[in-house]
Amino acid sequence: MPSITPHLWFDKEADEAANLYCSIFPDSRILETHRFDNTGPSGDETVMTVTFEVAGQRVIALNAGPQFKFDEAFSFFVECETQEEVDEYWDKLTADGGQESQCGWLKDRFGLSWQIIPKLLGELLQDEDTDRAGRVMQAMLQMKKIESDVLREAYEQPVTA
Repeated sequence: MPSITPHLWFDKEADEAANLYCSIFPDSRILETHRFDNTGPSGDETVMTVTFEVAGQRVIALNAGPQFKFDEAFSFFVECETQEEVDEYWDKLTADGGQESQCGWLKDRFGLSWQIIPKLLGELLQDEDTDRAGRVMQAMLQMKKIESDVLREAYEQPVTA
C-alpha cells in the first residue's frame, strides 16, 4: 500500500517551520534533514528538505524559493479535545506574525493554514435537533477562534415560541 505524505514548499524556512511544529504538537519529531551543497536557491549550502512527524503525521518540508505561496486550499485540521488545547495551539500558531481568520482558521507566520477545532463543534453540529445545530452554526460563523462555551450557550439556548 502506498503512503501519502504532505509535501510543503517553503521559500527558505522549511527547517524553522518543522522545528516550530514539532515544538508545538506532542508526538512530533524531526526524522531527517537533507542539505543543498552550494546549489540551493540562494547558491549557498542550505537545508533542502526536512522530513518530520507532527502529531504522528509524516510531512516533508522543501526549501525551493519564493515561486509558490501557501493558500487556504490546503490546511492542517487539528481536532482538539478541550478548549485549553484550542487556546494553546491557536496562540502558538498565530504568534510572531500569524493571522487569525474566521471559523477556527488561521495562518501561521509562514502562511500555512490551520483549522483549530474543538471536537465539541462537530458533535453539536451533527445533533438531530436542527434548530440547536443551526444555532451552533450561527454562533461559529461569528467567531475567529472557536470558543466551546459560546457553542454550548447557543446549543442550550431555550426556544422561544
